[in-house]
Amino acid sequence: MQLTLNKCVKVLIVDDSAIVRKILSQQLSQDPNIEVVGTAPDPFIARDKIVALDPDVLTLDVEMPRMDGITFLRKLMKHHPMPVIVVSSLTPKGGKTAMEALDAGAVDVVSKPGPSYSIGDACTELIEKIKAVSKARITTHKSTSVETPNKRLSMTETTNKIFAIGASTGGVQALSYVLSEFPANAPGTVIVQHMPGHFTTSFAERLNRECNVNVKEAQDGDRVIPGQVLIAPGGFHMLLRRSGANYFVNIKDGPRVCRQIPSVEVLFNSVAKYAGANAIGAILTGMGNDGAKGLLNMRNSGAHTIAQDEDSCIVFGMPKEAIACGAAEKITPLSDVTKSLIEFAQQN
Repeated sequence: MQLTLNKCVKVLIVDDSAIVRKILSQQLSQDPNIEVVGTAPDPFIARDKIVALDPDVLTLDVEMPRMDGITFLRKLMKHHPMPVIVVSSLTPKGGKTAMEALDAGAVDVVSKPGPSYSIGDACTELIEKIKAVSKARITTHKSTSVETPNKRLSMTETTNKIFAIGASTGGVQALSYVLSEFPANAPGTVIVQHMPGHFTTSFAERLNRECNVNVKEAQDGDRVIPGQVLIAPGGFHMLLRRSGANYFVNIKDGPRVCRQIPSVEVLFNSVAKYAGANAIGAILTGMGNDGAKGLLNMRNSGAHTIAQDEDSCIVFGMPKEAIACGAAEKITPLSDVTKSLIEFAQQN
């Protein structure tokens, strides 16, 4: 994703670890388009520095022992909404906390550097996301926790239909909204959301508690069946396969594609190959170009395709690239994505 900046993106780093603050400050400051204007060891100091320094983006560790970072984030989004990226540990506990932070209004999450995730990889990803979200439209936040709608969309018979959805930055909120409107018998759905391992586990578990459909982190060999949503596990690619009339997924290791693992491109290309005209694809908010060519392959194979519109995206990168290459049959606001998916599924 290309970014043209008239000025540096001002970043405030909030983390209780002095070592992490130092590492992040040093690494982020190496990028000429980023200025680390300050650091804070806890939300109390962060609050004062936000007022004094007026940062464009906040990086936040929400697992701070002396202060509830989630409460801080909710107050921040209510009184001073701004782009916040969570920097969290790659653990099951960290994943659940990160999901709470995303629900409270954070726009994205990255892993802290650790034994399995190098400083270079973590900071490169963080730099890209800081630039992507710096111009994001952040408004007073309302929780994305799913509430059961009073009305459900009616469904006709959708045998062999497949929904394939890709998302990145802002996608947790977007997918929560889209899936909240899925009826219990929605077509089998496969999703790639850019997210590290454990985070996808927690994300799927939360959605499963809150949606009418069953949502789970995909395992190799899982069948794609009506009423079930499979989310690609962080750190692995997910591909659609077909055996007779049955669809299933393969979970595989491999190199990054479009700089991502899991990659939307990998999923969409496999859907184009094995589902063809039986599929409906949607590309939602996110940075970069992952999935654009794959969605075009889906459309060329006879699938219906949807891209989220610019006004409703946190980051318009992925949908923009898909629209530019002619991959999107329909461009729609987030509020109409589910309706559009189901209308396409009902067509013969």
